[in-house]
Amino acid sequence: MGTSLQGKVAVITGGGEGIGLASAKQMVDEGASVFIVGRRQTILDAAVTEIGGDVVALQADVSKAADLDRIYEAVRVAKGKVDILVANAGVQTREALGSITEEGIDYQLGINFKGVIYTVQQALPLLNDGASIILLSSATALKGLPTRTVYSATKAAIRSFARTWASELKARRIRVNAISPGPILTPLLNATLVDEKAKEAYMANIVGAVPLGRPGGPEEMGKIVAFLASDASSYINGADIQADGGFAQV
Repeated sequence: MGTSLQGKVAVITGGGEGIGLASAKQMVDEGASVFIVGRRQTILDAAVTEIGGDVVALQADVSKAADLDRIYEAVRVAKGKVDILVANAGVQTREALGSITEEGIDYQLGINFKGVIYTVQQALPLLNDGASIILLSSATALKGLPTRTVYSATKAAIRSFARTWASELKARRIRVNAISPGPILTPLLNATLVDEKAKEAYMANIVGAVPLGRPGGPEEMGKIVAFLASDASSYINGADIQADGGFAQV
């Protein structure tokens, strides 16, 4: 167990699986007290068991400001502060231009756009001066991929949030950075690969374009999140960390 995050309090949305779960594990291992937030209680309960240590699960829908107010009040009562905030919750509906639905737009904007704003905005009174905010964007914010019109646009917006909020919060020395993962084998990704042919096509067309020749793992992203949360990254602010194996870089 490391001590680089000893005494820190972290809140991670979408913390029950994938990159959020991996980030929570890494932070607990490094000494942080972690609150994981998600919509599905069964997923959260399983995550708490898997993580072990100083972790608490809180059920909420990040697209609802009132839910986040309730979450942060629980954190305030338990710990009195937030040092690390990871806005990781995200959803994806794959719809090609010509068949984009209002339902798909509202669903993705609610979680990926509005939800990120609420996650950070509602936390402001509880965030310590000098805190670290980490936003999960995506390589799709840079690289145009079919059927991802709305998803990619929401992730590009998140990159913009990091720039704007780094400027707005400078008086409080709060750092705001984004991470843009490439193809990462998460439950969210696996849910979109509905059959074996879809998976084979994804591995050939998407993963095949990664210079490292493989998809990334959630644990690799969790280590980057923990790094941005720590004092080791104290002079990194307003940045976008391209953790994509070179996918959108070459």
